[in-house]
Amino acid sequence: MTSAELGPRTRVGDGTPRSAVVPLMPARVVEDTGRARAAFTTRAGGASEGAFASLNLSFTVGDDARAVSENRRRFAAAWGVAPADLVEAAQVHGNRIAAVDARAAGTTVPASDGLVTDTPGIWLAVYAADCVPVLVVDPDRPAVGVLHAGWRGTAAGIAPALLQTMTERFRTRPDRVRAALGPAIGGCCYEVDGPVARAMAHASWWPTAARRSGAERWHLDLREALRRQFVAAGVPEASIEMRPECTRCRADLFFSYRRDGVTGRLAGCIRLVE
Repeated sequence: MTSAELGPRTRVGDGTPRSAVVPLMPARVVEDTGRARAAFTTRAGGASEGAFASLNLSFTVGDDARAVSENRRRFAAAWGVAPADLVEAAQVHGNRIAAVDARAAGTTVPASDGLVTDTPGIWLAVYAADCVPVLVVDPDRPAVGVLHAGWRGTAAGIAPALLQTMTERFRTRPDRVRAALGPAIGGCCYEVDGPVARAMAHASWWPTAARRSGAERWHLDLREALRRQFVAAGVPEASIEMRPECTRCRADLFFSYRRDGVTGRLAGCIRLVE
């Protein structure tokens, strides 16, 4: 689904009536394997108001819990899943990946920014408002994974950490993996300072993913950094899909912490197909 398919730019947070339809952005490179369902949400189709309008899916950002529950109900109905089967990562801006099974249904896994499973019947989710949500499938095992990557997780190598966990747990071969990198703040808008740059400048991908914008300032493309991490770990370039949208640029479609401060969260979700 392209941005155009999601419809024209519309205002949000102004009291305009909103449809209960929840538009989804399928991760085609993952879904085309026939082994998984994978999608990213936008901010459209929810019940939240004000700064969280309208499909905020996170309980942790100050939104009315009743609105978030309704938003999750709408998303689950649109995607054909049971809310009780959700497994979430706590998202601590690190690189820890947790392997989960059906016993984790309905829980939030502490101290984690990524989840992997080979268990059908549960679905994995991460939330973001500028950070990169990533969805991964190993069609041979089969197994799936999800991760949330900000600059700290990217600097700590969260993409190869996920592949390593899948290899250890499921005998995944990286050259068979497919990965979808969701909507996130783009290199057009994500400016970082010297301390952040120095945490990353040793990486092989830094010269390509970053460009200097001033004294001790760089524009950083997190999705390009993650893409190069996956490629370096053995995932074929043709097996990686990157959404082109910048969350900060597109207030009509996405939440953005950099743009708004107080705001909601979109989701990246994945599940195995039985």
